[in-house]
Amino acid sequence: MAMLLREALGDSLRRVRTQQGRTLREVSTNARVSLGYLSEVERGQKEASSELLASICDALDVEIADLLLDVGTAMRPEAADADAMALAGESGLGSPKVVIPSPDAHRATALAAA
Repeated sequence: MAMLLREALGDSLRRVRTQQGRTLREVSTNARVSLGYLSEVERGQKEASSELLASICDALDVEIADLLLDVGTAMRPEAADADAMALAGESGLGSPKVVIPSPDAHRATALAAA
């Protein structure tokens, strides 16, 4: 079965949060969303509205466009096939992942443009 959008969004959000070393509680407080609801979004059990996604991305200090690029890449059928092959040991390629820039990279880019 194909990956659902809510599952891919949740995976990407959780990956960003854990890479930043932040807790669900911290992000939920900053995003002004309940901890339980954020947990359900990250697990792909709830559909996040665009407003909620924007709030979570603000709390994580990432651009929503970068998150959506990462999600789009993860949802490509060929990416899923490559992941399955890599898990089976048939290929070392894996799927190409979009790297979501750190908050510092966004600030540096904005300062350089100014």
